[in-house]
Amino acid sequence: MKELTKGVFKENPTFRLVLGMCPTLAVTTLAINGLGMGLSTAAVLIASNVVISLLRKFIPDKIRIPAFIIIIATFVTIVDMVLNAYAPALHSQLGIFVPLIVVNCIILGRAEAFASKSPVIDSIADGLGMGIGFTVSLTVIGAIRELLAAGTLFGANIMGAAYEPFQIIGTPPGGFIVLGLLMALVNVVFKKFRLE
Repeated sequence: MKELTKGVFKENPTFRLVLGMCPTLAVTTLAINGLGMGLSTAAVLIASNVVISLLRKFIPDKIRIPAFIIIIATFVTIVDMVLNAYAPALHSQLGIFVPLIVVNCIILGRAEAFASKSPVIDSIADGLGMGIGFTVSLTVIGAIRELLAAGTLFGANIMGAAYEPFQIIGTPPGGFIVLGLLMALVNVVFKKFRLE
């Protein structure tokens, strides 16, 4: 349980560890994009953690990073093809950022720091926790940006016809603004409730 919850709260990849910033800022203009990217990354993270954990005693130290990248790239290719086949609109929206999951520091970092040293069940919990934390982070950022920039949430008009969109939030600087404010909020909550 500890491995599962740390990725969601204490070691949240986005708000606490500040990892995976490229997809965080690039694809979170819509809530559905954040959710899709988060779930794609989570699937790769869990699958690669399992395989790396199973093979940890067989992969020589000298080639462990290239081996990890090959394992991760295999799962990224599968996720990319599944998205293209079953969610082509989302696949088109996420674009190049799906193949770039291969070099996402969250996945390689968890492979190196955790899965290569831990049993399978712990690695699954770690991957699931980090994946959930990343997915929730991206979805929240995307929801806030979509709501403020377009007045919609998951494509449904929430603010009504009279809403005057706060368009800067839909731009790249708006992504930095929302991310910074959410990181500050998370840090205040952690400090206030002594969750460190």
